[in-house]
Amino acid sequence: MKTILSGIQPSGKPHIGNYFGMMKQMIDLQKDNLVYALIVDYHALNSVKDAEKMREFTHDVVLDYLALGFDPDKNVIFKQSDVSEHTELGWIFNTITTMSYLKRSHAYKDAEAKGAEGELGVGVFDYPMLMAADILLYEPDIVPVGQDQKQHIEFARDTAEKFNRTFGETFKLPEALIMKDVEVVPGIDGRKMSKSYDNYISLFAEDEEIEKQVMAIVTDSSGERPENVYQIHKLFRPINELDKIYDENKGKYKVLKEMLIEDLKKFIGPLREKRAEIAKDESLIQKVLDSGKQRARAVAGPKLEQVKRAIGVA
Repeated sequence: MKTILSGIQPSGKPHIGNYFGMMKQMIDLQKDNLVYALIVDYHALNSVKDAEKMREFTHDVVLDYLALGFDPDKNVIFKQSDVSEHTELGWIFNTITTMSYLKRSHAYKDAEAKGAEGELGVGVFDYPMLMAADILLYEPDIVPVGQDQKQHIEFARDTAEKFNRTFGETFKLPEALIMKDVEVVPGIDGRKMSKSYDNYISLFAEDEEIEKQVMAIVTDSSGERPENVYQIHKLFRPINELDKIYDENKGKYKVLKEMLIEDLKKFIGPLREKRAEIAKDESLIQKVLDSGKQRARAVAGPKLEQVKRAIGVA
């Protein structure tokens, strides 16, 4: 049995890119492994500045995971803010990390390219060190992520290696798990599907919302196959079956979008119904989070004590 860990920000509704890029792997791997599903609410503070929204989004992430089939009795789902060891270890990592190293992060480079690096929040700039702490506290073997998060796993590994060289062997080096077919899920505008771009298809969308979002997918009129539609559609049908359908409907963008709509409805409908059923138990989410907090602390606490002994403060 291996230890699996990955995190998700409570910063809005999950979309199908979140599901296929990370959440599906977490659900699939839980049968034979121990899975930690981390709700990174301190990371979300970089974008969510409303307390009620933060509570709502956090509640919804747990509800989403349960609707997808996450088993909180066997595995652990918890809030980053409930385990203070995350921020404490993040600070310790800051003391062995240089500014020049953090300037390699995609967030910094994006801001630099826009001439806005001076406006980049410290929380965004320092994001990789807190994420390294999130991961390394639990000694996971595997971290399922989308392609856009691969660099953060590399940062965590680099940080673990540097700490081990400086203070002695302490941390295990995790491996990223990136599903080849879903490295990057495109949004309705062709860019990576993202809440920040507002170009996503919601994971628990109502039928009308699905129709509106799919019909808004940008199509490339220069080709016979609408590539953005196809790249999303292949998440729901086998490639050989899908290729035949698209060959038979060359240039018929509306027909192909309507087929994608039907496939999305078939996929999302049952999940949406299960989610609504689970939501009826108003006390369940807090019970799950309370249990997850205790189980996470039982692992993170001793690990941080080991770190403190290694650096000489305990």
